Amino acid sequence: MTTSVYIHLPFCEHICTYCDFCKMFYNEELCSKYLDSLEIEIKNNYQGEKIKTLYIGGGTPSSLSIDNLKKLMKIIKIFQIDKDYEFTFEVNPENITKEKLLLLKENGVNRISMGVESTSLKHLKYLGRFHDFKLVKEKIKLIKELGFSNINVDLIYALPHETINDLKKDLDNLLSLDINHISTYSLEIHNNTILGIKKEKNISEELDREMYEVITNTLKNNGFQHYEISNFGKDNYYSRHNLVYWHNEEYYGFGLGASGYYNNIRYDNTKSINSYLNGRYILSKEILSKKDKISYELILGLRLTKGINKQDFFNKYHEDIEGLYNIKELIDKEYLILDNEYLKVNEKYLYVENNILENFID
Repeated sequence: MTTSVYIHLPFCEHICTYCDFCKMFYNEELCSKYLDSLEIEIKNNYQGEKIKTLYIGGGTPSSLSIDNLKKLMKIIKIFQIDKDYEFTFEVNPENITKEKLLLLKENGVNRISMGVESTSLKHLKYLGRFHDFKLVKEKIKLIKELGFSNINVDLIYALPHETINDLKKDLDNLLSLDINHISTYSLEIHNNTILGIKKEKNISEELDREMYEVITNTLKNNGFQHYEISNFGKDNYYSRHNLVYWHNEEYYGFGLGASGYYNNIRYDNTKSINSYLNGRYILSKEILSKKDKISYELILGLRLTKGINKQDFFNKYHEDIEGLYNIKELIDKEYLILDNEYLKVNEKYLYVENNILENFID
């Protein structure tokens, strides 16, 4: 049964230099029309299940005006929300206000995810961001004062010209915020982004790996559990919504460019705003075979540092995980290890996990 919903809001006040997501400049009237279409998409597809995790991402959801946020929250009322739920809303420091936060709180949002990305003015400018760390501190303080206790911040590292000391300063600054979740992403330069058009180059793999090790060691030494390749949670404050993805469970994806997994079908929505506004929502579908589902299970589940529970896997697919693909060979080479009934990636190979997972893709 599907118990999770992702909603994509593609609107931003400005376009970041690295962003490869489906996005466009915010326009009040266009956003209102978009929300009308979003409401129709949800009503046509949602089957009335109790929803345990709801995630509103983008784009920049906090770029919406109060009027459009109220309209969005009215649409959210379509869902039957479970008593034990997680409702995440993405924000940027420069456009999240007390008024907007109060509106979110009144409508059940209980987890805030802030795009900080860096605490260095030089690197923020490179990324096309319009805030500074002073503003981040002010907004995190406000978020806490209004009663939000489940807070994530995003960090981007491995920027050209970034040093290990720069990264350590970023980590020290983020730790000073006293929040309970940090997501970290090595900068990827895509061709269709501003950085890609400028032909910017990634840093060396060796420095990237060293930065990854600095992050994992620093955060683990400060009470964070490294529960997924890129994610760290304190006191078991894990992202329940993202765990749905990593456990290969079904979820609704609504909005421009959103992806979903429902009724044994993985689908991607259109990225054309005109198509979306005219009710042509889905761009492509993939009906999954058993082999497909097992491949997704391995590729997603092995992102978790805990790995995949062998018994759960057998219950799901009636297959012994050790007998699949070339897993025995990967265990013999110590890329994968069996530990207390879990199959997981050896910690020292987490950085190159994608290379290991290529073994599961035809």
